[in-house]
Amino acid sequence: MKRTIAKYDLLKYGDSIGVAVSGGKDSLSLLRILNEICKPHASKLFAITIDEGISGYREEAIKICENFTEELNIPHHVFSFKELYGFSLDDVIKLRKSKVSACSICGILRRRALDIAAKELKVNAIATAHNLDDILQTFMINLLNGDIDRIKWLNPKIKPRSEFVIRRIKPLMEIYEKEIAMYAFLKGTPFQTVTCPYMNEGIRSEIRSIINALEHKHPGIKYSTLNSVIKVSQELIMDEKELKVCRACNFPSSKDLCSVCKILEMVKKHYI
Repeated sequence: MKRTIAKYDLLKYGDSIGVAVSGGKDSLSLLRILNEICKPHASKLFAITIDEGISGYREEAIKICENFTEELNIPHHVFSFKELYGFSLDDVIKLRKSKVSACSICGILRRRALDIAAKELKVNAIATAHNLDDILQTFMINLLNGDIDRIKWLNPKIKPRSEFVIRRIKPLMEIYEKEIAMYAFLKGTPFQTVTCPYMNEGIRSEIRSIINALEHKHPGIKYSTLNSVIKVSQELIMDEKELKVCRACNFPSSKDLCSVCKILEMVKKHYI
């Protein structure tokens, strides 16, 4: 992690960092290691948990996060969809009539929830626990869906185009998921075992299986693919147009109405 942070200039002395903590092995390991790394550098850490409102799933994670952050003496803040948007993810899924996946809806709303949390806590950066496997899966999903623009954001050296956008960093991006699992096991870190009931709606699980099968037959292919992902993301020319401001929420957006407000509008009309 230190090497990755230095290589891509992810953190600066005195940064205030919001760490997205879900209760899983990756995010708890990220918080533990960042706590060790940042203590000598006058950095402030805040643990942020987003409660999507998934019954039978998120409750366990929140309790684990509360206990873990108390052990590390790190402030823990929970932001819920219900409080921020007026509904839970379960509520939205009950209204859903289209084929849009729960992951697509949740991803958009979670990112905005983290932005709101960062603004409220006045942090300089948000650290997420995306590991090597996550990065490759996201790349393949974007590639297969034709979302070439999204591939640009896999470039770890990208800086925000607006002062209103918080830096997002992924310190675990060069580490295998299985190595993080081993680290969490050796440290005795208690993490959530219940899986999200909506996790198989997208194609991520299938892509994970394909990439793991390739790595098993060709050890090291994940690292070489990551190098290709970074090179491709750096070659793609970033749109230098100034970000607009969403007419409904005043958050930065590439369009007049941001994706979050589109979802909120659809939920309000019971058409999603």
